[in-house]
Amino acid sequence: MEQFSIFNIFTLLGGLAFFLYGMRVMSTGLEKLTGGKLEIALKKMTENRIKAILLGLGVTVAIQSSSAMTVMLVGLVNSGIMSLEQTVGVCFGSDIGTTLTAWILSLVGVESSNPFIRILKPTSFSPIVALIGVIMIMVCKKHKKKDIGNILIGFAILMTGMTLMSESVSPLAESEKFKSLLTAFNNPLLGVLVGAGFTGIIQSSAASVGILQAFSTTGGLTYGMAIPIIMGLNIGTCVTALISSIGVSKDAKRVACIHISIKVIGTLILLPIVMILQYVFDLEFFHRTIGYLGIAVAHSVFNLVVTALLLPFSNQLVKLARIIVKDGKEEKEKDSKKTITGLDDILLKTPSVAVHTCLTATVQMAELTRETIDMALKLLVEYDGDTCDAVIENEDIIDGFEDKINSYLIKISKSSVTGKDSRSVSKMMHCVGNFERISDHAVNLVESAQEMHDKGIRFSEECVNEIIVITDAIKENINKAFDSYVQNDLAIAHKVEPLEEVVDNLSTELKNRHIRRLQNDECTVELGYIFQDVLTNLERISDHCSNIAGCLIETDEKTNLHAYLHDVKENDEQFRNEYREYAEEYFRRLGSTEIKAQ
Repeated sequence: MEQFSIFNIFTLLGGLAFFLYGMRVMSTGLEKLTGGKLEIALKKMTENRIKAILLGLGVTVAIQSSSAMTVMLVGLVNSGIMSLEQTVGVCFGSDIGTTLTAWILSLVGVESSNPFIRILKPTSFSPIVALIGVIMIMVCKKHKKKDIGNILIGFAILMTGMTLMSESVSPLAESEKFKSLLTAFNNPLLGVLVGAGFTGIIQSSAASVGILQAFSTTGGLTYGMAIPIIMGLNIGTCVTALISSIGVSKDAKRVACIHISIKVIGTLILLPIVMILQYVFDLEFFHRTIGYLGIAVAHSVFNLVVTALLLPFSNQLVKLARIIVKDGKEEKEKDSKKTITGLDDILLKTPSVAVHTCLTATVQMAELTRETIDMALKLLVEYDGDTCDAVIENEDIIDGFEDKINSYLIKISKSSVTGKDSRSVSKMMHCVGNFERISDHAVNLVESAQEMHDKGIRFSEECVNEIIVITDAIKENINKAFDSYVQNDLAIAHKVEPLEEVVDNLSTELKNRHIRRLQNDECTVELGYIFQDVLTNLERISDHCSNIAGCLIETDEKTNLHAYLHDVKENDEQFRNEYREYAEEYFRRLGSTEIKAQ
C-alpha cells in the first residue's frame, strides 16, 4: 500500500484548486445561461414563504452557490429591490439548494462491475463531458451554446478535482496515525469548530463537503464525527455574507445576520439532540462508517430540518436581526429621488442582477432629468429664484449620477455578461450621457432667465407666446424620448424623430420672426442675443431626445442609425404623416399657415 507523503498533500491541494476553479467556471456559465430569467424570477418575488423558498432553491441550483445567492440578497436589499422580510424564505431555499452539489459529488463513490452503473462514475463520463464542452465552445457560434460548453467543462474540471482529492487521501485508509487523529473528532464541539473554520477560510461549503466526502474514502469517518462537521461547515459558509455586508445599508447587514442566525440557531437546537442520542442513548447509527452518499444525506437533512423548525419563526428572525443590527440615531431620511440606489460591487458576481439594478438607477436619473428640464422651461415664462436654485442643485446631482452609473457600467462590461445584458449596458452608457447633457442645457436656460431678471428686461408678449409653443413641443419630445427609455418601448421611440424635425423647423421660424422684430425695432439687440441662446439650447435638448430614441432603435433593431434616419425621412410614409400632424398642431398655434414640407 502506498504511503501518504508530501506529494499526496500536493495532489490534495491541486484537486482542491481544480474543484474550486471548476465550480467557478460552471457557476459563471449557469449564471450567464439563466441571465434575464434570473432577473425575471427576482421581479416576481412575493411575500409567500413557500414561493420564496422555491425561488431561493431554484436560483441556488441554477448558479450552484449559496454564498453567491446570499451576497446577491445583500445587494438587492441594499439597492431597495427587495425588502428584508422577503429574503428570509429565499435564505431557507438557498440552504436547501446548495445541498445538490453534495449529491452530485456522491457519484464519485459509485462502485460496480455493471457497465451501466459504472457510467455514472465521474471518472467514466467526465472526459466525454469535457470533450463535448470543448467542441461546443470551438464550433458553436451562439453564445448560449458556448455557455453550455463552459458549464460542461466546469463540471468536468470539478469532478476531476474531486477525484484527485479522493485519490490523494486514499493511503490514509491504512494509516494508524490518521485514525488516531480522527478520534479527536469524537468531540462534536471540535467538529463544529473545524467545519466552520475551514469553510470560512475557503468560503465554499461545496468544497468543504467535497473534501469531507474525499476523506470518507479512508473509512475512518463515522456519522457521529461527520454530522457536527457538516453543521460547522454550514455556519462557515456565512463568512462570505459577512464580508459582503461591509459598507452597506442596515437592512443589507441584517440579511447577512439572518443567514448566520438560521445556521447558528439550527446548530444550537440540533447539536444537543445529536449529542444526547449519541452519548446518552449510544445509538449504533453514530458509530457506522459514513460515505459519499451518507454525507450528502446528512447535509440535506440538516438544512431541511432547520427550515422546518425555523420557517414558522421568520418574523422573529427579522426582529432578531433588527435587534442585533440597530438603526443609528444619526441616520436621517434622504430624498430617494436624489440619492442613487444600489450599484454595489457585490452584485457584479451576478451580472444580470447588476444590469437590472443599474437600469433602475438610470431610470431614476431620467426622471430627475425630466423634472429638472421641466422646471427650467417654466423659468423662461415666469422667473422664480427658488426654482433656479433647484435646477442648479439637480444638475449637480445628475452629474454625480452619470459618474457613478458610468463607473459601474464599466465594471459590469468587464464581467462575463450575456448578449442581451451587453446591449443593455451599451444603451445605458449612451443614454446617461444624453440625460446629463440635457441637464446642462437646463442650467443654460436658467442662466438666460437669471440674466433677464438681473437686468430687468423681459421678452415681448408675442415672443413669450412663441416660447410657450416651442417649449410645449420640447416637453412632448422629452416625454416621448424618456418614456421610450423608461418603458423600453420602440413604438414610442419611433415618434421622437418626426417631432424633433418639427422643433428644428419651429426654431428656424422663430429665429426669422425675431430678425423681423429687430429690423422693425420691436426688440432690442440684447434680448435678441438671449433669445438666440434660448432657441439654441432648446434645439440641443431636442437633439439629445433624438439621440436617446435613436440609441434604442439602433441597439434593439440592430440597424445603422444614420441609414435608418435617411431611409425613413425619404421613404417612410408613417414618418411623414406623423411629421405633418405635429407640424400642423404647433405651427397653427403660432398662427402660421406656412408649414415646411417634409
